[in-house]
Amino acid sequence: MTYFVYILYSQKDHKLYVGCSSDLENRIKEHNSKKVTATKNRIPLVLIHSEKFKDKAEAFNKERFLKSLWSGRFKRKILKEYLNKISHD
Repeated sequence: MTYFVYILYSQKDHKLYVGCSSDLENRIKEHNSKKVTATKNRIPLVLIHSEKFKDKAEAFNKERFLKSLWSGRFKRKILKEYLNKISHD
């Protein structure tokens, strides 16, 4: 099975959400359909980053890292790249 670690950007509050799922497409639909408690008041959400893993433990370790304070610089870089991209489209 394949697992995805993803970062969503809230167009409402301009904050990021990190998650992990084996069905990325469906999970994003769940987020934007208000089916996920953590993000139901933050829609619309846009996928700005995802990584694919074959190993569930590796995926959850990456998710844990991205949710930690240590990942701040990495997430800011991804957000900056996303915002630059949409401002040039």
